[in-house]
Parts: sequence; C-alpha cells; structure tokens
Amino acid sequence: MPAASAIVLAAIRILLAFEAGIALLRGVWPAVFVTFAALLLTVLPGRLANRIGLRLPPSFLAAIALFVLATLYLGEVQDFYNRFWWWDLALHFGSAMGFGILGFLLVFMLFQGDRYAAPPWAVGALSFCLAMTVGVLWEIFEYAMDSLFGLQMMKSGLPDTMGDLVVDAVGAALAALAGVVYLLDRAGRLAVPFDLFIETNRSRFRKVFARKKRR
Repeated sequence: MPAASAIVLAAIRILLAFEAGIALLRGVWPAVFVTFAALLLTVLPGRLANRIGLRLPPSFLAAIALFVLATLYLGEVQDFYNRFWWWDLALHFGSAMGFGILGFLLVFMLFQGDRYAAPPWAVGALSFCLAMTVGVLWEIFEYAMDSLFGLQMMKSGLPDTMGDLVVDAVGAALAALAGVVYLLDRAGRLAVPFDLFIETNRSRFRKVFARKKRR
C-alpha cells in the first residue's frame, strides 16, 4: 500500500475510533452510533471487495474513507451540514462521480474489458443508473435515520432530497461521460482511475491486456 494512502486511511480510522470512545465516555449516544458506523464503513468496502474476488486500489480505499469522514463525522457529528450550506451538495456531487466511475468499471468488467462487446454509450448509461441508484438508497437511509433516531439528515425535507438527487444526476452523468470518453481512447489524464483499477484487477480484464499485446 502506498505510504500516502496508508497514512490517510489509518489516520481516519484512528480519529473515528478515538471520537467514538470519547462519545461513549460522555454518553452521547447519537455520536457513538454515527462514529462507529463511520468506522465500520471505512473497513467494509475492502472486505466486501475481497469476498467477491476484487481488489480496490489503496487510493480508492482512502477516498472512500475520506468521504465517510466528511459525510458522517464532519457532516453529522461536527455539524458541517449546517455550518456550510454547500457541504451536502459537494459530497453528493463527489459521491455520484465516484460511484459512477466505479459502476462503469464494474459493468466494463462484466465484458472482461472487451471494448467492442457493448456500445460505449450503453456502458455509460448503465453506470449512470448505478450511481443514481446509490444516490436514491442514500436518501432512503437518511429518511430511516431521521425516523428511527431523531436525526436531521434530510434537513429541509423534500427540497433537500430533490436538490441532492439533481446534484447526483449531474455527477453521475459526468462520470458516465468520462467512461465513454475512456472507451473511445480520448480520456488523457482522466484515464488514471480507470487504468489503476484495471491494472489492480488484471485477471478480470483479460481482453484489455490481450488487446494491448496484439498492438
């Protein structure tokens, strides 16, 4: 694991564990629940990926941990959602981009990296749908947390939810477009996250490397 990614991931986990312990000692149960949930979410993606035979690049794991920290710990425990009006929108945009790229890679993986198995626009459309599905599920999660634990994750209710979904749609569309451009070999520096994931999971993208050998 590259030093920078390892340091970021470890620092986030230590911070969340420390804050969970402090909240537990003080008896602030909502903060205990949120910080423990955030800590768990920094561990689960890598474990789940390994279970299905995938490897997430270290930078992907660090990015996921940063997003969890910004969403649950900074957003909810430290009240960044109320301190900064743009915090929620920025996180939704970033998460939609991330899930859109990951969704594109997973769909592309189903074809073992065969660029000609499906039209680029079709792969992009599927990745857009996946990213939007995640966004909708998150809104359901926010509603459940508000209903069960008395939190205020939905803030202003319907306007907040619809604003989040609009931003999700923009981020997911841009990620899908980046994937389409990648398939057309015109991505340039945008190809870095795609190439990194493919290189880390070479056995799942055999046709990509077979095509490179024939060049």
